[in-house]
Amino acid sequence: MGSAQGRAPETLVADLSELGSAPLPLVGGKAMNLGRLAAAGFPVPRGFCLTTVAYRKAAPPELEALAARLDAELPGWSPDGGTAHPALDRPDLDHLQLDLGELARQAREMIVTAPIPADVDAAVRAAYASLGSGAAVAVRSSATAEDLPFASFAGQQDSFLNISGADAVVESVRRCWASLWTERAVAYRSANGISHRDVGLAVVVQDVVPAVTAGVLFTANPVTGTRTETVIDASAGPGQAVVSGSVNPDHFVVETATGRILLRSPDGAGAGTGAGSGRAPSLDDARVRELTALGDTVQRLFGAPQDVEWVIDAGKIWLTQSRPITTLYPLPDPAAAEPLGTESGAAADTRVYLCGTLFQGLTRPLTPLGLSVLGSMRNRKGPWKYVNPGLRMYVDVTPAIRNKYGRRYLLRMLPLADGRTGAVFPALLEDPRFGLRQRRPRRKPGPGSAAARSTEARGSVALVGRLIPALLRAGVRPAAELRRAFDYGKQLEADLVLPEPATSFGRLDYAERILDRTVDGLILATLPGPSVGYIMLAAARRLLRGIAKPRELEAVLRGLPNNVTTEMDLELWHLAVTIGANAASREVFLAHGPEDLAIRYAAGTLPAVAQTGLRGFLDRYGHRAVAEIDLGMPRWSEKPDHILGMISNYLHVEDPEQTPDRQFARAEEHAEARIRDLVERARTRSRLRARQVEFCLRRTRQLSGLRELPKFYIVQTLAEMRRQLNKVGAELARSGSIAAADDVYFLEFDEIRVGLRGADLHSIVADRRRLYETELRRRRIPRLLLSDGTDVEAALLAKSPASGALAGTPASAGTATGRVRVIVDPVGAHLEPGEILVAPSTDPGWTPLFMTAGALVMEMGGVISHGAVVAREYGIPAVVGVPDATTRLRTGQTVTVDGAAGTIVEEP
Repeated sequence: MGSAQGRAPETLVADLSELGSAPLPLVGGKAMNLGRLAAAGFPVPRGFCLTTVAYRKAAPPELEALAARLDAELPGWSPDGGTAHPALDRPDLDHLQLDLGELARQAREMIVTAPIPADVDAAVRAAYASLGSGAAVAVRSSATAEDLPFASFAGQQDSFLNISGADAVVESVRRCWASLWTERAVAYRSANGISHRDVGLAVVVQDVVPAVTAGVLFTANPVTGTRTETVIDASAGPGQAVVSGSVNPDHFVVETATGRILLRSPDGAGAGTGAGSGRAPSLDDARVRELTALGDTVQRLFGAPQDVEWVIDAGKIWLTQSRPITTLYPLPDPAAAEPLGTESGAAADTRVYLCGTLFQGLTRPLTPLGLSVLGSMRNRKGPWKYVNPGLRMYVDVTPAIRNKYGRRYLLRMLPLADGRTGAVFPALLEDPRFGLRQRRPRRKPGPGSAAARSTEARGSVALVGRLIPALLRAGVRPAAELRRAFDYGKQLEADLVLPEPATSFGRLDYAERILDRTVDGLILATLPGPSVGYIMLAAARRLLRGIAKPRELEAVLRGLPNNVTTEMDLELWHLAVTIGANAASREVFLAHGPEDLAIRYAAGTLPAVAQTGLRGFLDRYGHRAVAEIDLGMPRWSEKPDHILGMISNYLHVEDPEQTPDRQFARAEEHAEARIRDLVERARTRSRLRARQVEFCLRRTRQLSGLRELPKFYIVQTLAEMRRQLNKVGAELARSGSIAAADDVYFLEFDEIRVGLRGADLHSIVADRRRLYETELRRRRIPRLLLSDGTDVEAALLAKSPASGALAGTPASAGTATGRVRVIVDPVGAHLEPGEILVAPSTDPGWTPLFMTAGALVMEMGGVISHGAVVAREYGIPAVVGVPDATTRLRTGQTVTVDGAAGTIVEEP
């Protein structure tokens, strides 16, 4: 049959042993990987590959038009192959479901009824005959969008076993081709953004190995992510039973380096006797270790963790498939160049990383430039080191864990910031790898690094020296502190103006350096007030020890004044009231969706009341966004769809008691009543104690609302950076360095500079967009991640599965019964008044939804996370840190949320 390497594109058939470097578009993922295994000397059953040339010859012309129709529905698709819109939103395929099944059926019908070209038929028959008369073979699909590093397509196309006779083989080939167009395969491609026109299908035909035992092995633990473990599932007979899940296989978890079996299920009595389970296991310990070593060698060949299918005949192990494990979270790599953190080798000394972006309420990845800018804002003068696996920011907490004071701090703070992290953290401390260590003497640094650290240290001391008097001033003169904090906003607005005209290089330099110029001043202007507010709350808690329970003080934080996010939400409500009172505006908002309204606003064709009101709101708050700490996310001023959707939601509020302003007023009243109650109870001890408690609580309410102001100003700075970078991106797109202006957010500053000099950056952007879009689809994000890939929470749950109860961390007291509304992205979301908002996490971009929510349930967070704090301020019950809440709860079901007990109970 000849080699496929360097062949003409019209190759129909190639021997598996000759596919060592065959291209993916010619032979598909399965055949390509089998070819690499065979070329490297691994035991692979003999066979051949019918290439994608045969499929394209057999596919009728009408199929191209149908595939183009499906491609036109892909999120972000454009006719020229670029992106019509920023690929910054989760793919939503709901609108495809009505047509997808029918289109897939039509495609299969075209394949099944089309005649197979004579040369293709002859090539299959000749290749099959070379395997021997009447040979029993497996006929297996090998798609070009299959066994890829970012999408495995496991089980999406069909395979057929024990096929004998040339006619049967030809018919099985046709059925494999048709399986490229099953509804599940079409949906999978759509979800992964893979073009239906570009995909092709090769077919692998191999000898069937008479299996005594068969199964799968994973060269990394697919449940916990641990890269140092091999997981093997095995069963007597052919492997299809294990792959399909029709049997309960023997299960082994093995330490890859040593071959030590860490877990076996059913639990046999050692080396293959099976006394513990009543039957002999399908593999003895020697075979388990042999498979583990073989899998490790396969992983080394491909350079990434593998999912390997294998069979054992009378005495030999055969490999029938190898593909990447695509679900593993990327390993953190301390040596990786920021901002990207893709798969890397595990560190020799196991490290512990805490996901910082989850603590900001973000489950989604950050754009590469957004990560780079966030890195520049981090406190590099402190002890923390950062890595960015999966385009998310993780902080290395290993030094703190190995220090007794660091442990105490983390044990106290983590439950407050994220209840689920706090729950699993104590178990991590029992791991001997993270035991306490004596502090090592510092090595003498080089002269350059010593000078840099000395400069940073002096800067830190100077900043702290200026903060201390500012804190005292805020406590003594809070009204002046409020004026100072808000006046800084006017100064910042003036400082952010870039003189025009400016060159693209000038805009880039401005964007890169602006944060360095503003951060210290921003801290001095905005941090003292809220810091004093919470210090006063802590003082009140101490004064009330033995008088009131600590959680009773939470009510004091409800309806806080001077909170820019709360003020923003109330202004949006008042805008909705104004629009609702204007007949023309109300009619337009109720008749059109957010996207159409945004188009009308951009064109200036909304009714005058709505157009003017929205412009005024965006003039003040247009710099904000969902996931606003990511520079790459469009601001509301650029894409107001979210705000327009919230206004439409507010127009459905009819009960006066459910209006946001009334709810906020009730929260204020509740807080004032709680202060009076606490002061009276303190008076039973002494009048002095009562005066002290009242002073502390009044200062708390006066200053704590400023906690949102630092981020408000930072986001305002990011918005101006983005405005300048949008212009730079437009220039790069005009010059052809990138395909679209928003591609600039998938580059780093130095790369942008090179692009402005004419470099072609298309391939860099394409690779990073692919990683970003892959991470957008990831639902589970490790809170605590070890450098060997272990998701600490998943590892603990694997040992002790959670009960069926739906519970989390109590975050805001109160109970509410209502219908569930699961929302994973607030943009365009609809929430009826009184519904229970169930979300992965939240940031300030979500807060307009809080104004009409009956209660809040979040998968992430703790009592001091943003969603919990805002829920308390608005007086709505909240439970946070609820594992898998967005999948275990469903829209429309009725539940009761108890924010004090931390429970969610389904109602009949």
